[in-house]
Amino acid sequence: MQPARNAQPVCAITGAASGIGAACARHFARQGWRVLVNAYPAAGAGDAHAVRDDCLAAGADALVVEGDVRRDEDMQRMAANAVGAWGRIDALVNCAGITRFVPHADLHTLTPEDFLDVYAVNVVGTFLATRACADALQRAQGSVVILSSLAASTGTGSSLAYAASKGALNSATLSLARSLAPHVRVNAIAPGLVNDGLPSRMLGAERYAQVRQRLEAAAPLRRSSSPEEVAALVYMVTAHAPGMTGEIVGMDNGLRLNAG
Repeated sequence: MQPARNAQPVCAITGAASGIGAACARHFARQGWRVLVNAYPAAGAGDAHAVRDDCLAAGADALVVEGDVRRDEDMQRMAANAVGAWGRIDALVNCAGITRFVPHADLHTLTPEDFLDVYAVNVVGTFLATRACADALQRAQGSVVILSSLAASTGTGSSLAYAASKGALNSATLSLARSLAPHVRVNAIAPGLVNDGLPSRMLGAERYAQVRQRLEAAAPLRRSSSPEEVAALVYMVTAHAPGMTGEIVGMDNGLRLNAG
């Protein structure tokens, strides 16, 4: 049974035009939540509106707010739009992220600008989105979920900058969980390879197929995850885990077991 309309909770999702963010938007909508779909201006606008339409088709209220997570004013506007439209924010899912594909041993190709760009979106953007929504989340006794990565604990992944940024997000999860308690819970999800994630969109089809085959062969479960699986876990942590905060939850098909 869906909640009464005046009790419908609200979830804001950054990076919701594609991949895990889009899957989260659709999943929350199917559970009767109202959904704010954040997308980077222009680049993901069309996809973001398609995600919004899917949420509407599921019977949920949804709106698109374009905004750059690196800009505090954009994140403040995102939060204000949610509160203005629906009076509340019950959950924030931080999915916005970027990477660079550079072999870890290639120290001369990865530039300071690469590091700054990756950190600006993955780390600073997560902080700005969380800060912008914090007051509304406090009033709602809400939840924040941060999309981290297996790379944070293994030092692997698409580049050294990406792995380091996700390690910073794990630390930020702990700090934010302390800072926003007792009224807001903060947790992170750390997937391994996710189909339709960043690698599938940034690598060519042939190279991505090679990466997927290699990582699936290395994982004890011999598989990779779908965005929908990650979204279901995000929803569980948000809606059905009132005693969970400050946790980094792995979802990597056991790949971490063979990381050493």
